[in-house]
Amino acid sequence: MTLLSTVNLSKSFAALNAVSNVNFELPEGQIRAIIGPNGAGKSTFVSLLCGRIRASSGQVFFNQQDVTALPAHERIAMGMAYTFQITSVFSTLSVRENVALAARRVIGSHRQQVNERVETTLEQLNLHNKANDIAGDMSYGHQRLLEIAMGVAQQPKLFILDEPTQGLAEDEIEAFNKLIKQLAKQATILLIEHNMNVVMACADYITVLDMGLVLAEGTPAEIRNNDAVQAAYLGTQ
Repeated sequence: MTLLSTVNLSKSFAALNAVSNVNFELPEGQIRAIIGPNGAGKSTFVSLLCGRIRASSGQVFFNQQDVTALPAHERIAMGMAYTFQITSVFSTLSVRENVALAARRVIGSHRQQVNERVETTLEQLNLHNKANDIAGDMSYGHQRLLEIAMGVAQQPKLFILDEPTQGLAEDEIEAFNKLIKQLAKQATILLIEHNMNVVMACADYITVLDMGLVLAEGTPAEIRNNDAVQAAYLGTQ
């Protein structure tokens, strides 16, 4: 079943066409990567999917419903979760408090359910030993992991991660790859990523954007061997 799709989705900023008539389908249960050079429209496209910005034209469908006009918080309530390039943890709160805030977005104020969700998530993300640490005092890598935990706590149908390995060390990236495979057992994953080693290791299917347009789609092997992709993107890596 298609979980997320767009029909002729476009976004313009004055004279700039950041996203142009993108038709996109993401099947349930897939790990999909979106790649492309800087300025390709990746983050704008993701913001349109999440409802952080409004489309100039076109439609977004999630779980077979037209969500084009819905704000971000309503899409979250329907089962979307996302992280962005800059960490958005609450730096003065503990790890446990951050995860609890995320859980309450979808559970509400049911304390026992929230607490159970928090403890399960901390265990899954191997953060239980840091539960009482202040988020702002942790390393960048652990803050990124906490942000992912905040998404996991919402038990989303779709988890969107924008440049999640940015700033991570090599050993942290290896752990991230394993984590993505684990998370894919419970949610569909949409991964926007510059690190091609991560993309090739994790993605089932890849969409390539260039200048706001879909340049190519295919398996990692197909994308690696695509001449147009090589010319526009991979050859510059």
